[in-house]
Amino acid sequence: MNLDNIGLKIPTILLPNPEMDLTRWAVIACDQYTSQADYWDQVEEIVGAAPSTLRLTFPEIYLEDADKNERISNINQAMEQYLDNATLIEQSPGFILVDRKTSHAPSRKGLIVALDLEHYDYSADSKSLIRATEGTIVERLPPRIKVRENAKIELPHIMVLIDDPDKTVIEPLFQLGLEKLYDVDLMLDGGHIKGYLIDDPNHIQTIAEAITRLAGPDIDKPVDDRNILLFAMGDGNHSFATAKAIWEKNKAEATDDSIMEHPSRYALVELVNLHDEGLEFEAIHRVLFKAPPDKVLERMERYFLDNGMELFLKVCKSIKEAKEIAESYTDGKTHAIPFIAQGSYGVALIQNPRLTLEVASLQAFLDDFLKHSLTAELDYIHGEEAVIKLSNKPDSIGFILPALSKFSLFKSIAKDGALPRKTFSMGEADEKRFYLECRKITP
Repeated sequence: MNLDNIGLKIPTILLPNPEMDLTRWAVIACDQYTSQADYWDQVEEIVGAAPSTLRLTFPEIYLEDADKNERISNINQAMEQYLDNATLIEQSPGFILVDRKTSHAPSRKGLIVALDLEHYDYSADSKSLIRATEGTIVERLPPRIKVRENAKIELPHIMVLIDDPDKTVIEPLFQLGLEKLYDVDLMLDGGHIKGYLIDDPNHIQTIAEAITRLAGPDIDKPVDDRNILLFAMGDGNHSFATAKAIWEKNKAEATDDSIMEHPSRYALVELVNLHDEGLEFEAIHRVLFKAPPDKVLERMERYFLDNGMELFLKVCKSIKEAKEIAESYTDGKTHAIPFIAQGSYGVALIQNPRLTLEVASLQAFLDDFLKHSLTAELDYIHGEEAVIKLSNKPDSIGFILPALSKFSLFKSIAKDGALPRKTFSMGEADEKRFYLECRKITP
């Protein structure tokens, strides 16, 4: 069984003591609801004093708070405590098969594995087995590195895609009669999740063979001669890049080859088939705060004019009208982006755009705007209702973006490289991965 060649590792997973309340244990990915403090207040109230992954992770809504160093220290202490007092129990080495029900999909299937960071390169011209789907912002890594660098365990909210139209890897595993590890309701409309242990060597061999077939015959070439996109980052791109940064640091500081067996070489992820009926791509919208909308739109017109394009702003009576107008532009010669600002609605029409995707055109402007603004702040928002609510705040403006077709993803990455950052989301915010499983990342 040659797992190394396909970047796979059999992890030893830690799960909570079976007597624990898993609904209070499992908390949504830390990069969700970053402008919605009320969500995290509810999480805190639900968890209370119970053991929870809330104590092991750093919700990004708090990243700029003054007590962040204290919070990181508390996270590391909680990890040690949970390891020492048997809150976390080591399972047999193996994968975990998961089935997630959400309010939007009756089933989304996944397979929890460890991936080899030696096979990952997030650079724009990467030819590695594991690749970023969106641009990696190196400046966003330091705070995440600070959280992970002294951590004893990792908790994955990373979801990695495989392109398996014939459903040969994950789907057949549900016919094996596996041991159930957990079966739990998730908090705050998170749905329900079941997990099953896969530790039989024959089953693992079958998985490895199916993934190898997805890679194709070039998998047998030397690594430097391959150009195979086998695993594409879905959610958690910057978390995976953070794991890579820690691994490279550990490797650089090592004094002998034993470092290549260090657990930080790998990262725990959930594999999801791009062709799973429960997986939908949703747009990630933008909201600018601390920026007067009239000034934003004025600068927007000037930006596109300066870059050889024209921008027309059409006023609308409702967001529904703005979306209908935007959806009528289908020939690619105009990028139509609905916007909302304190109860006013409109569509920004970019004529003869230089970039392929609406999100790329908009992000180029927003990056330029932020460079020249001392106060403006940008957030990436899941769900149109949240955009409408946040855009009603003073000096705020929200932009609604279209979703990317998931079936074009692998071809786009293989052809053009990583997409603009925050181009798509795998499902709505409440469908994001919940922290449940853990793995040691120190010997």
